[in-house]
Amino acid sequence: MRTNKFLAAVGCCAILATGAVVPDAHAREAGAVPRLTDEQGRTLTLRGWNVEDKNHRGDQALSAITERTFRDLRANGFGLARLLVFWDDLEPVRGRYSQAYLRKIERILDWAHRYDVRVLIDAHQDVFGPAFGHRGIPEWATRTDGLPFTPHPDDWFSEYYEPAVQRAFTHLYGDEDLRRAQASMWQVLARRFAHHPAVLGYDLINEPMGEFRAGEDPATAARRIEAEQLTPMYNRLARAVRSADRLHWVFVEPTPAVGEGVPTGLGRIKDPKAVYAPHFYNTAMEAGADYDPSAGWIESYESAVTAYPKKYGVPVVVGEWGPLNSELPHMGRFYTDALASLARYTSGWAGYVWCYGGGYCAADAGGVLRPNKALTATPYARAVAGRVRSETYDPSTRTYRLVYVAGHGTTELSVPTGVRGWRVRVAGPGSVRGLDVRAVAGATVTVTVAPRA
Repeated sequence: MRTNKFLAAVGCCAILATGAVVPDAHAREAGAVPRLTDEQGRTLTLRGWNVEDKNHRGDQALSAITERTFRDLRANGFGLARLLVFWDDLEPVRGRYSQAYLRKIERILDWAHRYDVRVLIDAHQDVFGPAFGHRGIPEWATRTDGLPFTPHPDDWFSEYYEPAVQRAFTHLYGDEDLRRAQASMWQVLARRFAHHPAVLGYDLINEPMGEFRAGEDPATAARRIEAEQLTPMYNRLARAVRSADRLHWVFVEPTPAVGEGVPTGLGRIKDPKAVYAPHFYNTAMEAGADYDPSAGWIESYESAVTAYPKKYGVPVVVGEWGPLNSELPHMGRFYTDALASLARYTSGWAGYVWCYGGGYCAADAGGVLRPNKALTATPYARAVAGRVRSETYDPSTRTYRLVYVAGHGTTELSVPTGVRGWRVRVAGPGSVRGLDVRAVAGATVTVTVAPRA
């Protein structure tokens, strides 16, 4: 995502309209927003990064993603990868699905499973797709009615507001044959990967957009698109996934306007395993600006984004977040504030993006987490066998504390660089072996993870 005048305008209005202040403590009272659970009923926390290859197609598709990616994710304590896949690669010719592309996805899933990383398969699009010089929806599924398109190479996100791009979204949502094609694409993916042990779920479309009506202000347009077009689309696609896979979660996103504190207009997704998956980007920081703690952006975002999951009783996983430049003077404060906020209401997040270099990349060329991004690598409980009463993390001492009422099964902890260098203590009728904790069902247990002295 990049800065643009539309989101800047929306952001100004949203921040003025919302004045909620959230607690400073890095803690969450259980029950505020539902938590994600696994097939054993354990409470899950997901921490990880997006994994992508936007530069290669055809025979070279996904070649930038290697086994090293998952080895390094796991070494830093991360257990989630949001894998970007592209419809234009999967179905380059209408009705002909690339078996080679499916095999490449499967190879990546195999690597993820080897390193105990769960994968969210994301049907990604940027500016609709290759008809406009990007990736996503195939050219054969792009209908513009001859409306104009002008590229914006210095601000690609602004291309979403070109008439041809907006009309293409209208046809995708409304044309029956394109609806069927999109559903069929998801059936192919779900049928192929329903039984792969690395799969967590399916993100049905990345950062969906739509067409504005004459005289419509941006926030109103976003809510209408979400209510009238995205909600029925998600229900259609969820049904398509369920025809092949009844186990895994389906993730649904609002429009990117949510990033500036605009409450979503999405309606109920009629699926028992739906997850709300907004993105968490700030317009100014996307343009390279430093974090301004006094602006109240994080507080505004949290207030707006939690309304939907509370109303419909669905868990939240933030699918993308992170600034373009993490090395500015106030970015340490940003990561501390952002992580504290995300801990209060989400079941986890995927930072953008796991690569080796500069800009958005999580790690440098040697694989070391870059300044301030290293703050994302903390101890946490990947799975809690029981009811979470509280979780806290103190970044000043790097101490994680979990209090829960134990059920049956094993609570799994995760720490950067494995168990070495960390001390795990259990208070209450329980025991720890490595990073696994078992406790007497019904007992209240406190688990503390801290660096060894």
